[in-house]
Amino acid sequence: QIQLVESGGGLVQAGGSLRLSCTASERSFSTYTMSWFRQAPGKEREFVAAITWSGMDTKVAGSVKGRFTISADSAKNTVLLKMNSLTPEDTAVYYCAATSGITLSVQPESYKFWGQGTQVTVSS
Repeated sequence: QIQLVESGGGLVQAGGSLRLSCTASERSFSTYTMSWFRQAPGKEREFVAAITWSGMDTKVAGSVKGRFTISADSAKNTVLLKMNSLTPEDTAVYYCAATSGITLSVQPESYKFWGQGTQVTVSS
């Protein structure tokens, strides 16, 4: 059972930056897709970004493209989400997710393992 632990959330003013980190307890699969999703109050869980462990393949949601960057440090079993130019609309609980294979799926149901989430709040 893989455990995912997120960190790096917090309160930031609009226009500011945060970096989220997700560390996996192990890497059981030779290939992984690691992703970030977010969920705002009263809304469905939304895809943010995905990356393969090799870092060669990434996908970023249109709503954050140009502002958010996903990267991976496979040696540390860690995935990072660098978020710039944050707006109040980015306020949500951000979840790390993992699944075997190179899927880069945007569907939450594609992911078998989930972290507990970290709160990101952007004030106006």
